[in-house]
Amino acid sequence: QVRLTESGGRWTQTGTSLKLSCSASGGAFSRSDMAWFRQNPGKEREFVAAISRYSFTTRYGDAVKGRFTISRDNDENMGWLEMNDLKVEDSATYFCTIGQPFSAVVTGGGDYWGQGTQVSVSS
Repeated sequence: QVRLTESGGRWTQTGTSLKLSCSASGGAFSRSDMAWFRQNPGKEREFVAAISRYSFTTRYGDAVKGRFTISRDNDENMGWLEMNDLKVEDSATYFCTIGQPFSAVVTGGGDYWGQGTQVSVSS
């Protein structure tokens, strides 16, 4: 049915930029809110960014505010996370999730999750 696939993660240096992609198959994407989370082994899953389904309202975690930008294209069933001025602390596996309502998705209550893409940042 619904499948989310993240891509774009790789090793990079501090101060550089990366753009992650989230491709969705199935018919739920355009009517779902979406978000990005990140996680490291043994750590709590951390909220990164979210964007609503219709109004495209956005929300960001404090650690990435001003550096990351979330976007989406409902016609293409695709979402992105543009990451700028990367820091070592941004290293993690990044996950895309969709669902509704918005309040549930931003707190980790999304209906569907991708397998994640790994970002490694070093100086």
